[in-house]
Amino acid sequence: MAGIGWRQPHYEPLLRDRPALDFIEVHSENFFAEGGAALAVLMQGRELYPVSLHGVGLSLGSAAGLDARHLERLARLVERVEPMQVSDHASFARIGSGLHAADLLPIAYDDDSLALMVRHVGQVQERLRRPILVENISAYLGWQSDSMAEPEFFNALCKRSGCGLLLDVNNLVVNARNLGLQAQAATAAACAWVDQLVDGIVGEIHLAGHAELPGVVIDDHGSRVSEAVWQVYRHARQRFAAAPALVEWDTDVPALEVLLDEAGRAA
Repeated sequence: MAGIGWRQPHYEPLLRDRPALDFIEVHSENFFAEGGAALAVLMQGRELYPVSLHGVGLSLGSAAGLDARHLERLARLVERVEPMQVSDHASFARIGSGLHAADLLPIAYDDDSLALMVRHVGQVQERLRRPILVENISAYLGWQSDSMAEPEFFNALCKRSGCGLLLDVNNLVVNARNLGLQAQAATAAACAWVDQLVDGIVGEIHLAGHAELPGVVIDDHGSRVSEAVWQVYRHARQRFAAAPALVEWDTDVPALEVLLDEAGRAA
């Protein structure tokens, strides 16, 4: 299965042309309003394709706890849409009382963070009455308290909470490049990351483009998938052949045909 992230510039052409896709994915928070044009468009898309809801705001790794209002709005959307998947990120954004970073900040990979994530994922799954997927993020800094490897952390999180992993292979390459590895070495490191996952853990795979800037690689979702990421994707497919694949494109959004071409290659 292969699908695309359905963004506003492609609402009309997708509903009009109905291209051959296995599913579409949207950012959950864009459709939290009770009624309105955005939700009406989403429900039209839902009549044509299975929908995956991908969130950016649960802040599953926040020591401040979950935002009960956010979770309730997500629950109402899930009840309405009946999506094929619900996902969010292994990150935090809520800080203290009422502060929000408006970004996906990296969590520590240690026992305390794992216990916190297990608790929060459990709360979300109990409210939604379904398992969710949790995505590995692109991170530009880490924590001194890290005591386990990232794939080890996700193996434990999924085992203890019952969630699945949304494997973003672009993020693996971006993180490896920002550790100073060149493209070939970064590809090998990302494939080794995938090899450490337990069987059956991956419920979806994300692909996207990234930007190579002086001194840093940015996960900007603004270009075609790089050859290095395609190599990691092919490697991951050998282990997780049943997982649906999703191509994201969020900045400098091209014509729908370009995104469909990328999804066709993923398929």
